[in-house]
Amino acid sequence: MELLRGTLDVLILRTLAWEPMHGYAVSRWIRERTGGTLQIEDAPLYKALHRLEASGYVEAMWGLSENNRRARYYQLTAAGRRALQTEEAAWRRYASAVFQVLEPAP
Repeated sequence: MELLRGTLDVLILRTLAWEPMHGYAVSRWIRERTGGTLQIEDAPLYKALHRLEASGYVEAMWGLSENNRRARYYQLTAAGRRALQTEEAAWRRYASAVFQVLEPAP
């Protein structure tokens, strides 16, 4: 399923709200959480992570992955938490409006 424009950033921010993760773990978490419906390609994922880092919403640090490989871990900043609250509220309003349109007319 193709993501709507602007969706990936809020999905990444929500995922990182749980704990710091490396890029592959972010992708895996989203895939597992959606039952495989959303599968994030590497290029858009890392482009979004770098964009979020440049905007100050996430910060990166080096660490070791589950299989002892060196990986960049990303975590939310305070600005990222605020952005997540704002974006999440906007997406919930948007989704609610779409569902209202999709419901059969009374």
